[in-house]
Amino acid sequence: MGLLDDKKRTIELAEEERAVLVGLITPQQNESKAREYLDELAFLADTAGATTVKHFTQRCDAPNSTSFVGKGKLEEIADYVANNDVNLVIFDDDLTPKQMANIEKAVKVKVLDRTSLILDIFARRAQTANAKMQVELAQYQYLLPRLAGMWTHLERQRGGIGMRGPGEEQIETDRRIVKTKIALLKQKLADWDKQKVIQRKNRGKLTRIALVGYTNVGKSTLMNVLSKSDVFAENKLFATLDTTVRKVVIENLPFLLTDTVGFIRKLPTHLVKSFKTTLDEVRDSDLLVHVVDISHPQFEEQIEVVNKTLQEVCDASNKEMIMVFNKIDQFTYVEKDEDDLTPRQRENIPLDELKETWMARLGGENCVFISAKKKQNIEELKHMLYEKARAIHAERFPYNDFLYQRYDDLNQD
Repeated sequence: MGLLDDKKRTIELAEEERAVLVGLITPQQNESKAREYLDELAFLADTAGATTVKHFTQRCDAPNSTSFVGKGKLEEIADYVANNDVNLVIFDDDLTPKQMANIEKAVKVKVLDRTSLILDIFARRAQTANAKMQVELAQYQYLLPRLAGMWTHLERQRGGIGMRGPGEEQIETDRRIVKTKIALLKQKLADWDKQKVIQRKNRGKLTRIALVGYTNVGKSTLMNVLSKSDVFAENKLFATLDTTVRKVVIENLPFLLTDTVGFIRKLPTHLVKSFKTTLDEVRDSDLLVHVVDISHPQFEEQIEVVNKTLQEVCDASNKEMIMVFNKIDQFTYVEKDEDDLTPRQRENIPLDELKETWMARLGGENCVFISAKKKQNIEELKHMLYEKARAIHAERFPYNDFLYQRYDDLNQD
């Protein structure tokens, strides 16, 4: 990392680290949602190698400007950390440098926020040189506004004989170093993007289909099933950071299938923008396949997060999209008691009813329910992809579509 190696905060997690998680219950985020976010944060911590031992929540109107949580809650957290062999405190929202310094002073252990934890996972997962550069750029962009609180040597340069200088604060020197690194990485990534543009042009006019979705919904598993490849897939968040493109042939019709990085809630836009190569694959695609984990209790909110992120960072609103509801084999249904008059929750809705609801909302042509792991309804999905890819292909190559029609007629005969 160059000149900042001796100063940059080390956030790499060790397997033996024990963590407590902290979140807020606010008017914008009720208790149920706060606990769900903490469960997701625990999954992130597990992905990074930490063991979560306790969740802390506090009800308030807004985060405390100096310590995120109130003084009493911070003392409670510090007391628990001191008496339970905890060496890491993770907050579910971004912390300002002032909040970070005050919290670390109180708990006397390492403190992370959600973004820094995700960056650590990104750094661990990146395999190619391109992905590593994108992660490094995101790290420096996260670091830049937080320089003031991340070092203890930020007093003015010492004066005296032999020490007289411009009197510039060290923080300004550090800012210039970081800005220079950011500019250099952006230039390297721009050069890399030019190579990718040439590669995409060399692929010809094959139909391009991109898998998008929330993290850990099964995109890579589905990629392996459709392309008969061995893309890395794991029950962890952000298992895939590098863009993977495979040629797929269904009923003699070839197209390109792309696996992309998953999205997640509370992820700053600049972190997503760092992965421009992935987003270019989405932007240049002819069809999006939005993979959804229907077994997740908040899958509808995850759909909204993905749609919003796609709209913000690559304007995918004009793309045709297929909704693929994955993991039907893990779907659970809890029937309500007859005397229970409370409103139905998601777990009280049977799968058949959800199917009817979503197929009516999206149209049967753009909605399918599968299990990539168990390979359930994969043939139905393949047929849907074939019809969509063929329609796109026919617009570009009308003569070829006549040949595909003859192929279909012969198969029917």
